[in-house]
Amino acid sequence: MRNRLLTIAAIAGAIAAPIAAQAQTTITTGVAGGGTVVVGEHEGILADQRPAFREYIVRERVPNYTISERVVVGGVLPETGVTYYDVPQTFGVTPYRYTVVNGRTILVEPRSRRIVQVVD
Repeated sequence: MRNRLLTIAAIAGAIAAPIAAQAQTTITTGVAGGGTVVVGEHEGILADQRPAFREYIVRERVPNYTISERVVVGGVLPETGVTYYDVPQTFGVTPYRYTVVNGRTILVEPRSRRIVQVVD
């Protein structure tokens, strides 16, 4: 009986392993103004492209805008006073735009100006 239970547990573990691995996709979430923002890793700047993206920002001399609010995922940027730029296709096709606010490079949903990724 004990061997049978161990066999069943081993089979269940083998079946669950691929499901658990799929569930470990990196996402960034945030809550602001009652709305939740979820950005999958494939929708923003990928982790392995972030150093090159930061170098691109420095090379392009993108201006830094200063706002009084904290820069967090889910936050909304002001309607005026901040310029948004298209993400170059070399960093993947994304519906978002980027800017630099309070010294941090961020991706923004252009219509709502909601921050969807802080590129660290």
